Amino acid sequence: MPALPPDSDYATIAQLVEPPHVSPHRSHDPANNEKRTDPFQFGSRYLEEGDDVFEFNAWDHVEPDPEYEAYAEIQYAKQRESPVSDFDRRRFNSNPAHWWNLFYKNHTSHFFKNRKWLRQEFPVLADVTRKGAGRKVVLEVGAGAGNTAFPLIINNENDELMVHACDFSTTAVKVMRESEHYDEKHIRADVWDVAKEGEDSLPPGLGEESVDVVVLIFIFSALAPDQWNSALRNIYRVLKPGGEVLFRDYGRGDLAQVRFKKGRYLSENFYVRGDGTRVYFFGKEELESIWGRWTPEKGLQMQQTEGDNNEHSAEESKEGAFEVINLAVDRRLIVNRQRRLKMYRCWLQARFQKRIRSAESEPSVEQTVASKEDEKQNGNAAS
Repeated sequence: MPALPPDSDYATIAQLVEPPHVSPHRSHDPANNEKRTDPFQFGSRYLEEGDDVFEFNAWDHVEPDPEYEAYAEIQYAKQRESPVSDFDRRRFNSNPAHWWNLFYKNHTSHFFKNRKWLRQEFPVLADVTRKGAGRKVVLEVGAGAGNTAFPLIINNENDELMVHACDFSTTAVKVMRESEHYDEKHIRADVWDVAKEGEDSLPPGLGEESVDVVVLIFIFSALAPDQWNSALRNIYRVLKPGGEVLFRDYGRGDLAQVRFKKGRYLSENFYVRGDGTRVYFFGKEELESIWGRWTPEKGLQMQQTEGDNNEHSAEESKEGAFEVINLAVDRRLIVNRQRRLKMYRCWLQARFQKRIRSAESEPSVEQTVASKEDEKQNGNAAS
């Protein structure tokens, strides 16, 4: 520092003193923490070698470390060794709506936060709520207390928007209907089971190919695997050709799955919570197979093993009733800095689009039902 005149004040001295040099930390770079524009980017705070993992509360795109993976496998083995009893399996699977009724009776609308982030994650929701967008119909499946539907309505500028918010819990529907935001000009809440079978299986007030967007947020995981086919069929029937399915749900290896103790395992990756509600954890390839290969003619043709012929699977995906527009894994490392704990979360997010099929290749509902009946009769004759 240069020599200072004897009458220099503290302000002058402070300006001349060079501050201590601190190497810029990568995680403080605004470029690594900027607001993202790609809905499937899932954040930009990357954890790299040399970073202090406990510097922030959360990091994006973090793969579980080997220690966590090993711990998870041990947990899965313990879960399989101590499944639910046969009595409880029947109890929880026979009437799932009963347990969700109890859930919403206890929590009403206070358990889940409003999902204001959906318009950013799925820009099509911003499109259908835009002023002058015209007649648009959104069906939310498993609407619960309206934590998705009401933010959509509150931010809506489209006079011709109609949201059908359906749930198989009568209590949840009652909570929605009693909300101050419930206005049947733009929203209708009804009891409906997406896995319902039969010709009258569509939601109240909706017909074949009448919906522009179907919203499935943490609802598909509440279904048992043997209900997936019926759910896909109902969604396919109600959705317009070219219409979209917006999907977000639990991914395999999520901390919630690893934490399950004995007496909660229903079947592989399928569990019952302490409140009696069920939850399934999906793998990315599995989800792609479910949605990418399903057809109204063949139903759900699941990939049996990960070693199946990939070329064959890709070819079948091209013929599926739904096109997989986006499908990505959202991994997050949540950190408890005080207790020095690391918690790995995993979700799957996707956009599926109903293919526009030619009239020649598209069977009617009556043909599909008749085909199913023929298969059943042939099976009975063979036995």
